[in-house]
Amino acid sequence: MQYLPNILFAIALTLGLGFFAMNIRKIFRNINLGKKIDRTDNTAARWKNMFKIALGQSKMVRRPFSGFLHVIVYVGFVIINIEVLEIVIDGLLGTHRIFQNFISASFYAFLIATFEILAALVFVVVTLFWTRRNLANIKRFLSPEMKGWPKMDGNIILYFEMVLMTLFLVMNATDTSFQEGGIGNPISQFLVPLFGSFSVGGLHAIERTAWWFHILGILVFLNYLFYSKHLHILLAFPNTFFANLNPKGQFNNLASVTNEVKLMMDPDADPYAAPDTGADEEIPEKFGASDVLDLNKIQLLNAYTCTECGRCTSACPANLTGKKLSPRKIMMDTRDRMEEVGRNIDANGGTFKEDGKQLLNDYILPEELWACTSCNACVEECPVNIDPLSIIMDMRRYLVMEESAAPQELNMMMTNIENNGAPWQYNQQDRLNWANEE
Repeated sequence: MQYLPNILFAIALTLGLGFFAMNIRKIFRNINLGKKIDRTDNTAARWKNMFKIALGQSKMVRRPFSGFLHVIVYVGFVIINIEVLEIVIDGLLGTHRIFQNFISASFYAFLIATFEILAALVFVVVTLFWTRRNLANIKRFLSPEMKGWPKMDGNIILYFEMVLMTLFLVMNATDTSFQEGGIGNPISQFLVPLFGSFSVGGLHAIERTAWWFHILGILVFLNYLFYSKHLHILLAFPNTFFANLNPKGQFNNLASVTNEVKLMMDPDADPYAAPDTGADEEIPEKFGASDVLDLNKIQLLNAYTCTECGRCTSACPANLTGKKLSPRKIMMDTRDRMEEVGRNIDANGGTFKEDGKQLLNDYILPEELWACTSCNACVEECPVNIDPLSIIMDMRRYLVMEESAAPQELNMMMTNIENNGAPWQYNQQDRLNWANEE
């Protein structure tokens, strides 16, 4: 019986980490459904991006108030995880505050004091976040796509953080040997009077209960990430590393179209030449994207990384003028469809069975896509370099090049360019008449 708590802890830790690993494999499986794309160039700039934006939170603090609050939570969780490491070792070995045996008492007290201050700050900040999300009537939290589960999910995360910080402080407050030391307890010392009526045995029971619920809560939180918008905690780093480094406004050309143009412009090309052997058997590549399987891996990674903060939508000129477009919804819909495809694969033995649905029309409407001005405001505003515009442009390409479903005004313009070499409907010979006008 002496080792029963250690065995139970090892089982809980193994199950928690095992389930987490299984979910991570599903995420990477879903991301790998996308098309290959090479983002391995300029590694120095990519590492700089990752450290500056993901680790340094440089884009987050562009909005000082919410950005500063987020930095507090971010730093708090990163540093407090040092204490989680001690809890894990204690749980496996049956020790109590094992780090005390390897570092000086004063330094250990400094660490725990830092953890307590950060825990208190995180609790206060999370309370402010809850107030902003639920009571402050901030427009970007009131959009239609934020109703139902997205709103509940955001609140669940905040409740998780409140409870975990509270359990940590209660654990310290009821640890009699720790409190008797009189150092390292700048916050928990004020909670001690709340437990003054309990015996030493009762305090020990509360401390152990808080300890167990704290570590089990962390394992539950870790696995909840798979179902939550908070995957950016992990994916912000690869997402910023593999972000597009090209100047904003520079669009990629379809290789198939580029090859056709080169063939047309090549005076030595033989338009009647027989195709290469086997070329007739190849299935022509779809122009653009109508479903998540047509998107590339980085676009799918973007969808999983989105934290639904709404900064992109709040900066979108189309959305601000009442159009249906919401870049945040584009990313949320892409992730939802990707999850649906993943469940389809799981249910059909590892292969995707056509379900009669697609991202276009079933999730994202053409009206949303054509409202985009391609200004890149959403890309510039995103704290983790997500690129909703690339998905919008790929789906537009599909509409134009596969479905001929562009708006009438755009079709007229393209027809004029094809026939007249200009967007306007007049003869090419009259293009310079304006120069002779008085």
